[in-house]
Amino acid sequence: MPRKNQKAQKPANELDTAEFFAAIDLIEKEKGITKGYMLEKITLALSSAYKKDHPEAGENFVVEADEEKGTVRAFLKKDVVETVDDPATEISLEEAQAKLPHAMLGDVISIEVKPRDFGRIAAQTARQVIIQGMREAERGMIFDEFSSKEHEIITGLVTRIDPRTGGASLRITSGSEWTEAYLAPAEQVKGEVYTEGMRLKVYVSEVRHATRGPQVLISRTHPGLVRRLFELEVPEIHDGTVEVKSIAREAGSRTKLAVWAHDPNVDPIGACVGPKGQRVNNIVAELAGEKVDIIKWSEDPAEFVAAALAPADVISVTTTERPKADEEETLDRRDRDVKGSCRVVVPDDQLSLAIGKEGQNARLAARLTQYKIDIKPASAPEEDEDADDEIIIEE
Repeated sequence: MPRKNQKAQKPANELDTAEFFAAIDLIEKEKGITKGYMLEKITLALSSAYKKDHPEAGENFVVEADEEKGTVRAFLKKDVVETVDDPATEISLEEAQAKLPHAMLGDVISIEVKPRDFGRIAAQTARQVIIQGMREAERGMIFDEFSSKEHEIITGLVTRIDPRTGGASLRITSGSEWTEAYLAPAEQVKGEVYTEGMRLKVYVSEVRHATRGPQVLISRTHPGLVRRLFELEVPEIHDGTVEVKSIAREAGSRTKLAVWAHDPNVDPIGACVGPKGQRVNNIVAELAGEKVDIIKWSEDPAEFVAAALAPADVISVTTTERPKADEEETLDRRDRDVKGSCRVVVPDDQLSLAIGKEGQNARLAARLTQYKIDIKPASAPEEDEDADDEIIIEE
């Protein structure tokens, strides 16, 4: 009985291009790595693999991938010569005409190289290059995705707590990409307790290239976290009607926020507080009870400093601007960010309130306004700077 014709099968060491391109399509669909990028890496891998076992081939070996035709072919180019001195790059006229009858001396002919001509080590090299290319592509996509989230709030899932340091590992997601980020103890709010499985809002402070892929730096203490929370909660800030001019924060304890309205008919403080304090209360709840002072920004430094020292009453503020530009070279590095200094006079019974517990209120006011603040009681406003009861609060 005659046997039915069966479809010819390729030897195991031949390349099934249909299966090959189907795999590339699948990679593009599942991982988002473009077909063009993968073909570039694959042609590089095949070229590197062949040259590993045949270093004498040099630049004469080329790989051509045709996406439209669905073919990947490798060729070794050789010069047609009368006498062969270098078999790796030259071919005799007789041998060339056996492959290509019209070949002539001086021609360059391309001899197709089949995958079976690749050695075992060469094939392993090709595989490694392809895998490495895929990893690089995935890392590049993750870096690009999370770079767009710099200075934004992102929600992460706590996956692990380091029992020794207290550091937390979070799985963060953006679009179709995800990665692991580490919330260091220094970036955690004192008093907050994190547990595995809890969802946590964090601020993306920076995204870096690292050896093992993108490194996403996150924080719960960064002032930017408070800024973004207000942008999410207050529509007037989100649409630009109200602007956050500056923030000073001691995470877990207190934050001072200076706001200003572009529209004179809008109360910036009222917009941030919200009806019955709902907006600011939502933010305070997210910050685990951290106190938030909302202050109206002013172009007048004296008025701004006085407001920044709230809830204390202020009698007077005398400001002195910092040195001119030609004198900046002599300034301390920290002082270059300071706009100037000021002397503030407060009622005697308001002195402790203006300074705050352990100097916190005045310290935050100094950071908020970028002025060094010298606080004096009304009973002794002109005492010498070296007097024992003088208090100077710097940023």
